[in-house]
Amino acid sequence: MSDCCDPVSYRRLFNSKEAARRLRNYRKRGLDHRAADLCAYLKSRGLDGYDLLEVGGGIGDFQVELLNAGATKATNIELSEGYEEAAKGLADGEGLSDRMERRFGDFVEIQEDVAPASIVVLNRVICCYPFMERMMTAAIAKTNRYLALVYPRDRVITRMFIKVGNGYWALRRVSFRAFVHPVAEIEALAAGSGLVARHRSNDFTWQGVVFERAG
Repeated sequence: MSDCCDPVSYRRLFNSKEAARRLRNYRKRGLDHRAADLCAYLKSRGLDGYDLLEVGGGIGDFQVELLNAGATKATNIELSEGYEEAAKGLADGEGLSDRMERRFGDFVEIQEDVAPASIVVLNRVICCYPFMERMMTAAIAKTNRYLALVYPRDRVITRMFIKVGNGYWALRRVSFRAFVHPVAEIEALAAGSGLVARHRSNDFTWQGVVFERAG
């Protein structure tokens, strides 16, 4: 297991109760608006023959949307096992279990054993990982065509929200912490690796970007 992320704290937060809540929300309302926007853009580009790798995909709702839109298969890398029951129920209900693989571990630590994919997704994952450069470098290395990201906007108000949240977890003696990594550094890593931003969408707190490998 990774030496930077305590799996126990992740399991306390990202547990079966949280998974059940997310599954209920997805069945009622679909993807949250930021994920839905990125998903819609990827669908508009055509997905036939594309495979998907998602890091921290939770119940697998983003994967279900792309598989139902034409993607061939999906692999999910998860640090917590708390989502598994809900994820299995969703995959079985959609008839997609044979096209969805779920693996456990810190993606950065096991990246050598993970195959590249046409589409790599990090939806609200960078903010949960202390070493942004390591996560981005690993994700970029596995991206054959598109890299879809959702991360906090680098603003004073966002940093205040994150600070309050981290204080709450500290009071509860949970070692998990969230991060607002510099957006300029995130995008510089992508650009320096030949990825071009093709689609952007922001709200008050979050920023979504789809990068495409040039050429």
